[in-house]
This record gives sequence, C-alpha cells and structure tokens, in this order.
Amino acid sequence: MQKFPMTASGLVALEDELRHLKAQERPAIIRAIAEARAHGDLSENAEYHAARERQSFIEGRIAELEEITSAAEVIDPTSLSGDTVKFGATIHLVDEDTDIEVTYQIVGMHEADVKRARLSVTSPLAKALISKRVGDTVAVPAPGGDRSYEILKISYV
Repeated sequence: MQKFPMTASGLVALEDELRHLKAQERPAIIRAIAEARAHGDLSENAEYHAARERQSFIEGRIAELEEITSAAEVIDPTSLSGDTVKFGATIHLVDEDTDIEVTYQIVGMHEADVKRARLSVTSPLAKALISKRVGDTVAVPAPGGDRSYEILKISYV
C-alpha cells in the first residue's frame, strides 16, 4: 500500500472533510434523490439526474479520503531539525527578480494549498528546495520563464 506523507494538521483537515461528507452531505443527497423520485418520470427529471451525479461525486470523494487517511504517514515537522530543507520545513525565500519575500511550508500532496502558503512536496519549487541550505539559490521553471529564489531562513515549527 502506498503511504502518503503529510502533517498532522493536514490529516485532521482530511478527516474533518470525510466526517462532513458522511454525516451531512451523504444524508442530504439521499433525501434529494428521494424527493426527486417523488416527482415522477425519472427519464426527464433533471433534479434526479443532478442529485445522482452529486451522489456519485460524494461517494467517490469518500472512497478517496478513506484511502488517503488510512495510508497517511504523519510527519511532525517540529521533530525535524538541521540546516537543509526537508518535508515539513517552513522556508522563507526572496524572489531574486522582484525582491519580494515569500514563505512556504512543504507538505504532502493531499494537503497542499498555495493560497495558504502550503506547497506540495511534489511541486517544482518544493523539489528544487529539498536538500538546499540558507543562502542557496534555486531556479524554478515557470510559464513566464525561470524564476530564481534565494533561501533566507529554514524552520521546523
């Protein structure tokens, strides 16, 4: 079985989503299907077909989340240390072209969220950062051309 590395907070978020889908979404869609069936002819019942499609999506997501959470390998970033970038590290970078500073945490692919500054360990930037040290520069391919970042700080919090 494939293991999925992730942080404890990432696992909690996925477990919360799974509980929500099972406790709220699944019963609601069952009610919606029953209500749509009560309207008669199912072959031309758009509400019924939409509810069945939604049910299929929810059941698929439940199965996916059950697989991920059962195979999760929680890595506690606070137990890590050292002067190189590893999974769970929070990295402070400066874009060498714009001088804009950014901070990212490297997390598992199922908990990545760029809006929350959480990069998937499989992303090009994270791959470029792994094993680097403070002061190192990394070049990352981007749609508008390569971007260069200098590592300012590495922490495990």
